[in-house]
Amino acid sequence: MTVRQTFAPSLDDIETLARAAIARLPELFQAHLGAVVLRIEDFPDEDVCRDMELESEFDILGLYQGHAVGRSVDVSGALPDTVYLYRRPMLDLWAEGEESLEHIVTHVLVHEVGHHFGLSDDDMHRIEDSAL
Repeated sequence: MTVRQTFAPSLDDIETLARAAIARLPELFQAHLGAVVLRIEDFPDEDVCRDMELESEFDILGLYQGHAVGRSVDVSGALPDTVYLYRRPMLDLWAEGEESLEHIVTHVLVHEVGHHFGLSDDDMHRIEDSAL
């Protein structure tokens, strides 16, 4: 009897799904995302958990840190705009079996990118529907 060993998707696997989702976004979004850093991490750091008053590091799937598109002044020494996707909380949601991992990654990415663009939840849902 052969036993096949399987592993949870890695950080690189999540990044691959996220980059594929970015490629499906409207060109206007892609043009403005060139300078936005995409970071895939297992969990948010302690500062994020504290600042957002999270009960658990599993309480957040992604985070956008930066300024909305259209800011009129560049701040010297400012960190780059960054979208964080948190692998372990997304895997837990995926394990519930209601959504594909691709759908979850796309949903979280579009929501966080939406913050970069200052979009409403309705706008984000329309864009997500077109990216799936």
